[in-house]
Amino acid sequence: MSTVFDTIHNHHERSVFDAVLTASTRFSHLSDPHILADVACVALNRLPPRYIRHDVDFSFYLTERERAENEQAITEAVEYSFQFVQAKVAMRARR
Repeated sequence: MSTVFDTIHNHHERSVFDAVLTASTRFSHLSDPHILADVACVALNRLPPRYIRHDVDFSFYLTERERAENEQAITEAVEYSFQFVQAKVAMRARR
């Protein structure tokens, strides 16, 4: 059953997913979809949650500076996440 709550999501999700897919070309050894999902989770957990119902609602109220800051924060979170997950995968491989 669909509810009004089904429309609620974190505004950063789509941007993080796109950034992970884009950055994954630099981390081809981490191309497993399950690993990429882990990377996205780590990145999302590093960003402040911004729950919205409609993307346009949030984007409409952002200034250009806030948009640029959000993009930079997402880039940094995704980069950190790839490095973090890469280190965890390497540690598991040594066992």
